[in-house]
This record gives sequence, structure tokens and C-alpha cells, in this order.
Amino acid sequence: MFYYVLKYVLLGPVLRLLFRPRTEGLEHIPQHGPAIVAGNHLSFSDHFLMPAVLKRRITFLAKREYFTGPGLKGRLTAAFFRSAGQIPVDRSGKEAGQAAIREGLGVLAKGELLGIYPEGTRSHDGRLYKGKVGVAVMALKAGVPVIPCAMVGTFEIQPPGQVVPRIKRVTIRFGEPLDFSRFAGLEDEKAVLRAVTDEIMYSVLALSGQEYVDEYAATVKARETGQQGRRLPRLRH
Repeated sequence: MFYYVLKYVLLGPVLRLLFRPRTEGLEHIPQHGPAIVAGNHLSFSDHFLMPAVLKRRITFLAKREYFTGPGLKGRLTAAFFRSAGQIPVDRSGKEAGQAAIREGLGVLAKGELLGIYPEGTRSHDGRLYKGKVGVAVMALKAGVPVIPCAMVGTFEIQPPGQVVPRIKRVTIRFGEPLDFSRFAGLEDEKAVLRAVTDEIMYSVLALSGQEYVDEYAATVKARETGQQGRRLPRLRH
């Protein structure tokens, strides 16, 4: 219930007024039945702008940190995400990944739209990174189409670390549904999962026009952070 209050009364109208999102390909979102919407992830604003332009409800697998923050801000953030129907996901380790897949399959089993960012984290530099195979596992196990989505301009309005977004128009593109029924029953084959995931990411790339990096975003970010740390001068005591 609160999801629709946010969408149509409290938050949605404000977002549409301020950012005036252009939408392309909305006809590719099925009116009924389960489907996965797989998109690039450039900004915290993505969580709100994509749902604001969809007629159907969409449930995202959101990182657990949004639900466990300290203090009043953390409690308010957690309450907001829970009320909006978002599902917390622990991203540490293989077992955590399996739990996220179970949660996602539960959403699809109810005939709903599931939103997922295959990169696993926000892009720290605006580039598109290698996708994790969980999206492929869910698509094959549930036998549902995957609709690629590209958020364009959200990195510019709210890059990582910026709390208040800039007011600027953004574009949200949806591509034609990807059908992976030819791989039914092969969700345990690593080569198949990688091929399916790569096809999804290349479809997102075609919509977004980003530079593509064939590495995981978290790996590149950790490496660059480490390099920056090593370049820092030592303090003399």
C-alpha cells in the first residue's frame, strides 16, 4: 500500500516534476506476469527514478546496508526501503548470493516485476562493468524474460558520494525483452550463465552508450582505492 502512496502521491510526482525523465521503450514492459528488469547502476537516484516511470510495481533487491545503517538516519532509511517493498540482500559470500537468488525467485513466482543491477554495485566512474551471473540463474530457473534498462544522466545528477542530486533531466530506456528459453534446464552450467549474463550486459550497453569494462566493478574500485592509498605520503612522527 505504502508503495503506491510513494509512487502516486508523495515521491513520484515530485521526481517527475523535477527531473522530467524521458522514457523510451516502455512498451517492452509486460503488462502482466513475471519479468526481470536488469539495468545499469549509476546513482542512488536509480532506485526511485525507474519505478517512478513504470505503471507496474517493481521490487528491487537492495543491498543490506540500506537496512542496517546506524542512528536516526539509518532507521528512517530502513523503514523507507521496507515500506517500499524492497528486499535486503547480503552481498558477502556465496551463501549470501544464493539467498538473494531465492528472494528474487520468490518475487517472480508471485508474477511480479523484479529489478536487479547485475553489476552488483554502483559504478564509481560512470562506466559499465561486468555482470554477475545471479541474474542469469534467476532468468533460467524462473523461465522469465529479461528487459534490459539503461539509466542515462543519473551519474551526472548524483554520482557516488553526493547526497543531494542536481536538478537535471534524465533518460530511461528499456530494450526489447530477451528470451533465454533455449537454455532451459542449463542453469547449473557456468559457461551458459556467463553467456546469458554477457548478452544482458551488452544489451544494456547498447542502450546506455557507456564505456564497457570486462571486470567486476567492486574489483576495479578496490584496486584503484588501494593504489591511491599507496600513493599517499607517509607521515613523519
